[in-house]
Amino acid sequence: MFASINSATLFGIEGAPVCVEVHIGAGLPGFSVVGLPDEACREARDRVRAALLSSGFDWPNRRITVNLAPSDRRKGGSGLDLALAIGILVAQGEIEQAATDCIGFVAEVGLDGSLKPVPGTAPLVAAIRQHHVVVADAAGADALVASPRRVSVAATLDEVVRALRRVTPWAEPRAYSAATEVVGCPDLADVRGQPVARRAAEVAAAGEHNLLLVGGPGGGKTMLAERLAGLLPMLDGHDAVTATMIRSAAGERVAGLVRTPPFRSPHHSASMVAMVGGGSGLLRPGEVSLAHGGVLFLDEVGEFAPSVLDALRQPLESGEIRLARSGATLTLPARFLLVGATNPCPCGGGGPGACVCNDTARQRYLRRLSGPLLDRFDLRVAVAATSPTDLLETEPAESTAVVRLRVDAARCTAQSRQGKPNARLSSAELDEFAALSDAARALLHAELEAGRLTGRGFHRVRRVARTLADLAGDVSGTVDAEDVREAIALRARLGGTR
Repeated sequence: MFASINSATLFGIEGAPVCVEVHIGAGLPGFSVVGLPDEACREARDRVRAALLSSGFDWPNRRITVNLAPSDRRKGGSGLDLALAIGILVAQGEIEQAATDCIGFVAEVGLDGSLKPVPGTAPLVAAIRQHHVVVADAAGADALVASPRRVSVAATLDEVVRALRRVTPWAEPRAYSAATEVVGCPDLADVRGQPVARRAAEVAAAGEHNLLLVGGPGGGKTMLAERLAGLLPMLDGHDAVTATMIRSAAGERVAGLVRTPPFRSPHHSASMVAMVGGGSGLLRPGEVSLAHGGVLFLDEVGEFAPSVLDALRQPLESGEIRLARSGATLTLPARFLLVGATNPCPCGGGGPGACVCNDTARQRYLRRLSGPLLDRFDLRVAVAATSPTDLLETEPAESTAVVRLRVDAARCTAQSRQGKPNARLSSAELDEFAALSDAARALLHAELEAGRLTGRGFHRVRRVARTLADLAGDVSGTVDAEDVREAIALRARLGGTR
């Protein structure tokens, strides 16, 4: 007595098809699972047994062997439970094998026979989208994101069996609007004063430049960072699908395609695995992947572990994170806009003129950020305390909607010119799309000669200057001295080179 059932397992943010093979034969009663299962898969025996008995079916008092094919890749999670339960019923003759041949099953079973959603429903269903896929009722919206051939939902194991026997029709998932999830962002008009920091946020959004805000507590660093995601363009088709798959794989529920750029703000106690992804069992996406297409905000960036911060250097350059483990290697998308905020010294600066730290203490505090990481911040801005006049001002500042119009125009200019944001321009592309005027070249030469600019900083200043020219509506292809001068001013020195 043999059965073969279609299902899937999660590998990073992608699903992989799995064939759940069930054999019931003679021998001492027992249950074994082969095919590199993890602990959750091995525990499926007790869940499935209780679910079958609760649903009025018999548990075979014979030798049961389950193979999760292909056998060379580790399987994990509880998403194979429903396929295993159906496989046992088919092997017993309760259901015909032909009724399940073109159907995939992705759900966890409860002890009472109920079906429960599992993390990563969207990528799991995408892996077997050529089949008619059955999921838990609560996971219907997540499954529809993967655009399979057909999705059906069920609340209990008994409902699935009755549908396979053609006693009752399959239930369709609840309809949801336009496969789109949009989340509102706080308004930039809430930030009082801070013209330089606001300008830096606009430039960062227009050119996808990394931003570091340095200033005492209460100056508005966190408020500004939280509103920066609202300046970014909505995610397009490919990025929207990727962001949706990442969130689903991380265990978050999605109500359709994620269109709003994500905003992630991990605590400074976050571990290396939490930040970059991975894990000892299943490889899962971390914060850098969850921020893909949006903003990764590190508040009090100097309090993060140095090893965690240095791990950001690779994804900042390549837009992806490569995880290597003894049994597998995985590449996850991780293209995000990094925003950091830090106090200028250990005491935070206190009130105006109240800092009690000497120069040595301030330099030591800022040196917690390694030079290579600092060099990857295109924009470094000092955020002073907001003046009483600005705080008491009743006239609202520029709103997110107004600033976004300029950002969108600059983004469209860059996209039509080179097909990507200015922050991703290579050195060769800079010579083509951001040629320097004689005055701009002389200014940069002086900065390099004085040692105030590194080689990487030189190219980053040119990219920022290109963005400033785009914001000003200059499409000549040449960057002048004024743009370069402002780009250098927005790259403040923090005790080292620019």
